[in-house]
Amino acid sequence: MPLDIIIGAQWGDEGKGRVVDLLAAQADFVARYNGGDNAGHTVTVGERTFKLHLIPSGIIHPHTVGLIGNGVVINPATLITEMETLAAAGVDVSHHRLRLSFAAHLITPAHRALDQAQESARGQAQIGTTMRGIGPAYTSKISRQGLRLIDMLDRKAFKDALTSHIRAINRQLVALYDAPSLELEPVLADFDCYVETLIPHICDVSAELNTALALGQRVLAEGAQGTLLDIDHGTYPFVTSSNPTAPGALVGLGLGVGNTGRVIGVTKAFQTRVGAGPFPTEVGGDLVLRLRGTGQNPWDEYGTTTGRPRRVGWLDTVLLRYAVRVNGLTELALTKLDILSGLPVIQLCVAYQDQEKKYSELPYGPACLSPFQAIYEHLPGWNQDIREVRRWEDLPAQARSYILRIEELSGIPVRLVSVGPEREQVIELA
Repeated sequence: MPLDIIIGAQWGDEGKGRVVDLLAAQADFVARYNGGDNAGHTVTVGERTFKLHLIPSGIIHPHTVGLIGNGVVINPATLITEMETLAAAGVDVSHHRLRLSFAAHLITPAHRALDQAQESARGQAQIGTTMRGIGPAYTSKISRQGLRLIDMLDRKAFKDALTSHIRAINRQLVALYDAPSLELEPVLADFDCYVETLIPHICDVSAELNTALALGQRVLAEGAQGTLLDIDHGTYPFVTSSNPTAPGALVGLGLGVGNTGRVIGVTKAFQTRVGAGPFPTEVGGDLVLRLRGTGQNPWDEYGTTTGRPRRVGWLDTVLLRYAVRVNGLTELALTKLDILSGLPVIQLCVAYQDQEKKYSELPYGPACLSPFQAIYEHLPGWNQDIREVRRWEDLPAQARSYILRIEELSGIPVRLVSVGPEREQVIELA
C-alpha cells in the first residue's frame, strides 16, 4: 500500500487537520513530517474540538498510530501538554500509539528567546514569525549544533550539551540583541522531566514506516503549513523554515520516492494567510469580516497557533496551479465552501496582470508577487445554506459550477468538499 500525502496548497491554515482526520479513518499510521508547534490543526468531533500543534491529527482515531518524523522540530513542553490534554479526553497517547523519530531536533527556551529577539530587531521588516523558536531550531540543525531526541538517551551527556547550548545562545542574546539571558537551572530542571516522559516514545520512524509499507499497511503523511510557505518554493522571505511540499514528506520521514501514492492538496474555497508578505487577491472592507468571521467558533479565520486574524481574499488559481506543479498533486480537497453561501458574486483569480503583460503562470515563482494585479472571473453565487448537504447533486448549481471551474483551472479533480467544521460535514466525490 503506497504512502498518501496531505499537502497545504496555500499559505497554511487550509483545513488539513480535518482532512487528515477523515482519511485517517482508513489509515494504520499518520505521520507528521515537517515544521513544529507553529502549526495548528483543528479537528472537531461532535461537541469536542481538538487543537493540535505537534501530534498528528489522525491519533483521534483509536486504531491509528501517530508518528513524528525527523523533519519536525519538537518543543517538548508543547508536545507533553498535548499528550496530557488528549489523555484527559480519553485518547491513548502511550508509546504504543505515539512514536517520535530519534533524529527529530528539539526546540529549547533559548531558541524561542532568540526568535523573539531577532523578530523584534527586524522592526518594520518583520516577517511574521510565530516566535515559537522554529527558525532558530532549524538554524541549529543546519549548522550541526542542534539537540536531537536521541541525545536524551544518554542523560548526563544530554545535560552537558543542553548547558552548552543555553550558554551559547545567552551570549548571542546579550551581545547581539541586548536581550536578557535565560536562567540555566530552571531549563535543566524542566528538561530532566521531559526526558523522563519522552524516552519511551523514541524510535526509528523511518524503519517503522518502511516496514509498514512493505506489509501493505496504509500510511498517511500529514504536512504542516502550506506550499506557499515552503523555504525554497514559497513567498520568500515570508516563509517557514522547512519544506511543507510533497518531497519534504519523503525526506522528513526517511522514505524513498517509490513509496508515493495519492498527493492530496488541501485548499480553501477562498484564500487566506497570516503575517506579512504579498497577497494578490486580498480584499478589504466589509468582505474581510464576512469571510473571516468573528473568532467565536473554530471555523472562523483566526490562527490556531497565534490567534492572529487571517488576511483573506479570493481564491487564486495561478498559485493553485503552481502548488499542483511543485507537489505533483493528484487531487484536491476543497474546504470552507459553506462560507461563500450568500455572496451574490464570487470572484476567481485566473491570471495576473503586470502593466500590459498577462501571466497565467508565475514567471519567477511566488517570491515576486508584489507587481501583479489579479485578473478575475466573476461567477454567480448561491443563497442556499449548504451545511447539511452530503451529495454532489444536492449542491446548488452555482456551487457545482464553481467547483468544476476550479477543477478546470487547476487541472486536477476535486475529491472532497467540506461544508462545515464537523467531521461528517463532507461531500466525497468519485
